Amino acid sequence: MGKRMNFSNSCYCSSGYADIVKENQLFEDYYKELGLVPEGEFEQFMDAMREPLPATIRITGYKSHAKEILHCLKEKYFKEIQEVEIDGVKLEAPTPLSWYPDELAWQTNMSRKIIRKSPLLEKFHQFLVSETESGNISRQEAVSMIPPLLMKIESHHKILDMCAAPGSKTAQLIEMLHADMDVPFPEGFVIANDVDNKRCYLLVHQAKRLNSPCIMVINHDASIIPSLQVATDGWREALFYDRILCDVPCSGDGTMRKNIDVWKKWTTANSLHLHGLQLRIAIRGVEQLAVGGRMVYSTCSLNPIEDEAVIAALLEKSEGALELADCSADLPGLKTMPGVSSWKLMTKEGQWFNDFSEVPSSRHTQIRPTMFPHTDKDKLASFHLDRCMRVLPHHQNTGGFFLAALVKTAPMPWNKRAPKQARKEPSAAPAPVPAEAAPPTEEVPPVGGEDAPQGDQPPPHKRKKMFGFKEDPFVFLSEDDPVLAPIQSFYDLSPNFPKLNVLTRSHEGKKRHLYMVSKELRNVMLNNSERMKVINTGVKVWSRNSDGEQFGCAFRLAQEGIYTLYPYIRSRMVTVSVEDIKVLLTQENPFLSKLQSKAHAQAKSLGMGSIVLRYQEPLEPQCPIELCGWRGKTSIRAFVPRNERFHYLRMLGVEVFRDKSGQRGAPREGGEEPKEGGEEPREGGEEVETKEDTEMASGDIVGDSEGKMESDQP
Repeated sequence: MGKRMNFSNSCYCSSGYADIVKENQLFEDYYKELGLVPEGEFEQFMDAMREPLPATIRITGYKSHAKEILHCLKEKYFKEIQEVEIDGVKLEAPTPLSWYPDELAWQTNMSRKIIRKSPLLEKFHQFLVSETESGNISRQEAVSMIPPLLMKIESHHKILDMCAAPGSKTAQLIEMLHADMDVPFPEGFVIANDVDNKRCYLLVHQAKRLNSPCIMVINHDASIIPSLQVATDGWREALFYDRILCDVPCSGDGTMRKNIDVWKKWTTANSLHLHGLQLRIAIRGVEQLAVGGRMVYSTCSLNPIEDEAVIAALLEKSEGALELADCSADLPGLKTMPGVSSWKLMTKEGQWFNDFSEVPSSRHTQIRPTMFPHTDKDKLASFHLDRCMRVLPHHQNTGGFFLAALVKTAPMPWNKRAPKQARKEPSAAPAPVPAEAAPPTEEVPPVGGEDAPQGDQPPPHKRKKMFGFKEDPFVFLSEDDPVLAPIQSFYDLSPNFPKLNVLTRSHEGKKRHLYMVSKELRNVMLNNSERMKVINTGVKVWSRNSDGEQFGCAFRLAQEGIYTLYPYIRSRMVTVSVEDIKVLLTQENPFLSKLQSKAHAQAKSLGMGSIVLRYQEPLEPQCPIELCGWRGKTSIRAFVPRNERFHYLRMLGVEVFRDKSGQRGAPREGGEEPKEGGEEPREGGEEVETKEDTEMASGDIVGDSEGKMESDQP
């Protein structure tokens, strides 16, 4: 699947790639014969495939800071880049992707080698690294940004991302769910799944940057992902999703511009091996799609065997329950080719087959009837395969990609014959019991008719074996849990604070961290504890601090959850100015007297312990800022992770730069002050530089390589 990617995709001449020749005669012969590329453009197509892929970045769209970051990029970095000359050549400034809304996605051809030749560009690079880690910018390939845009997401939608790792598309889905930042708990949620246990943790890292209480990461084989249940009015019923992203594992020949090894590994056999898996995943997806819902199927492959053939087989099996949506006008400025209704199949030896009837019986195990176009021309025409979309690299300097948006108009024919799917059972959910204490419920198996592909359903009454790291349990607190009372009192939480949404990660001992999930995700967790393997969910809102107990509350606020919690907090608030924030983010423990008069008076009136530092002025930056802080005996500090400090300082116009020796360019003014009684200890590693921080500082980014490669399949 996705691979580690450095900042620039333009550095393939470096060691390790020098010996790879970008030639594959079988690939050229195959795509020439298929005629997917418009006449007269094949040489342009191949030339583009051999060119390095431009780097692209996307600004996180749902945060109120997006406009500030965009302003900072355009008015500071991009203008300065236009003035830079490297070896006598003026650099081209990054350009916005014309089809991405609100100028939130940008493309640049600058390589890492060029960036290191100029201190000014090095500052730009560090800006990208830091803002990426803070979740304000994502490194993502341009074509990978398209599927979520076609899903037409609204805040109440229940969303499933079936093959989610490494997580850049998942991040987009979360952003769209939180389009209104004033709503801390949207009604909808995102369940992000991946079959690879290790990659699930990369997915968690990507999702955590967005600090959403509406995301859950699970670890299942997408082709047999379990049916979940939710409680409605005291009854259990099957969970159907409003939106599903089905970005399946593929041969990845659309990623040749960045995954250079695809050139030598490409063969038509890759697509033949993956077609069945792709179809099974797609079928499992539409089974769990709500009637009226939309599923976007996508691959980073140009091959019709993985693209139109899968969609046609899906439409055939649906017996009219699915139809292709016409998305051609959804993204003005994006150039795509319509899907095809005619294609052939070629073996790796170069032998062509036009129809399944031509395939010798000895090959029937590798070559299936669903790989060919339907022989009934009228039925084939009724599929409207031209509504599929194929992105070719030479049209807009991108990778290759395929997309199709399916709308479900009726239950799948085999689900109609499954009375269990609609049956209601008494629910155990209304009582606030721990997730793992909920009684196991009857599995609702995926049901396939006789024409369903083999392997579409698991063996009956056999529990799937779980692999990978065993996660701690998720335990919801009861409404009268003794932990909550002092928190409620200390922060004067409003009466509508959703106590039942608070959870922890252990049964026994002192609770170290408290997390929150949305009401809807809580419902899912309570009713499916035996069905799904949850890797991570929720956002951290409080962390234990033993020193705080003497001041009335043993839990301090966590910066990750401040935007979720803030609407419910009615005390412990200090209103700060721009100058106050600069002091708080550049000094370790500034004395209270360093604050301006208004903030100083508010801080003095508060007892020691955790506080909220709130900035909201109609000046620059125009977006509100909430920071976690700690009021000590005579001093005050911001409890904010390093990259977020850098982010807020940049928003305030303070230059932040790490020089070649690795020292920060924004020193803490006045040096560090001595610790005093009651000061917040460094706990939980929030500001301790980790190995990951060191890698970030050295200039490598773990990006989204998106290609889900054959070698990664079980």
